[in-house]
Amino acid sequence: MTDRETTRRRVLSATGAVLVGGIAGCVGTPEPGDDGEETATAPQVENGDENAYTAVYETVIDSVVLVQVTGSEFGQGEGTGFVYDDEHLVTNDHVVAGADEIDIQFEGGQWRSAEIVGTDPHSDLAVLDVEDIPESATPLSLSETDAAVGQEVVAIGNPLGLDASVSRGIVSGVERSLPSPTEFNIPDAIQTDAAVNPGNSGGPLVNLDGGVEGVIFAGGGDNIGFAISAALARRVVPSLIETGEYDHSYLGVQFTPVTPEVADANDLEAARGVLITGVESGGPADGQLETNASPESPEGDVVTGIDGTEIPDENAFSSHLALETSPDETISMTVVRDGVEQSVSVTLGARSDA
Repeated sequence: MTDRETTRRRVLSATGAVLVGGIAGCVGTPEPGDDGEETATAPQVENGDENAYTAVYETVIDSVVLVQVTGSEFGQGEGTGFVYDDEHLVTNDHVVAGADEIDIQFEGGQWRSAEIVGTDPHSDLAVLDVEDIPESATPLSLSETDAAVGQEVVAIGNPLGLDASVSRGIVSGVERSLPSPTEFNIPDAIQTDAAVNPGNSGGPLVNLDGGVEGVIFAGGGDNIGFAISAALARRVVPSLIETGEYDHSYLGVQFTPVTPEVADANDLEAARGVLITGVESGGPADGQLETNASPESPEGDVVTGIDGTEIPDENAFSSHLALETSPDETISMTVVRDGVEQSVSVTLGARSDA
């Protein structure tokens, strides 16, 4: 979003440990989705075929909107969104946060008013309600498969106030962890080299079949942009529509990657997992996970698995909690404590409001 993106760029430069919660030719004819609604789909095309980008653009563009916000805590600004179903749009929370009035412009110049249905600052996702969505604006489907590094994608939106723009690139990284305005990071994010600029926020990052791989979050520098994964959006968006909010799993710990130094200090065979560096008093993990870690002595519980799934690093740790667990669920964590592997059970809580 034009005015807010400056803030978002500052957020992207943040570093440090965080408290963890559980926080994818010719124009095709729309086909029915699993719920009976029509969704925009592109024809099968050869990757690298220049006509592929034209085909995806023509298939998707009617479903991508300009989001204009006035009277918000940020003044006035613009972002992007896309049609999710026959009455709802998806965009970023930071695009519409604090808005007094939201206006939507569809391709072809048609304007509609929108109301916020639900927001989730932890994932930076928001859902808007719009009456009388044009028939040409068919819903876009969130991809059911994980984005793959090297996969071709296009970013469609309104960068720098230039509407109906498209940029192409590849998925250049997955399972990224992005700083958010809350004290929690956004896990499982997608990195792309498709050009992403202020105003693209909230728009779709789509594959060459027209499926949404992610909701564009922000640009992070030259040849780097980020998107909230379809996998996280598939969990959050339906809840925002139904209840207006989403409850993220909460573990209540601080952690750091396991480096060779940490592995040696904790008698690990390999530098894998996450070292617990802090446990919130009274939190879900209090009394279950332990730490003696300090800059001088990096010793403590090292989590190497959750419910039988290997946890190689901090990104996998955050992504598993975000995508595979829910509040009030009891998880079994594989922990190396004092050089001995053991199983520790923790009942997850829910994050408090941002």
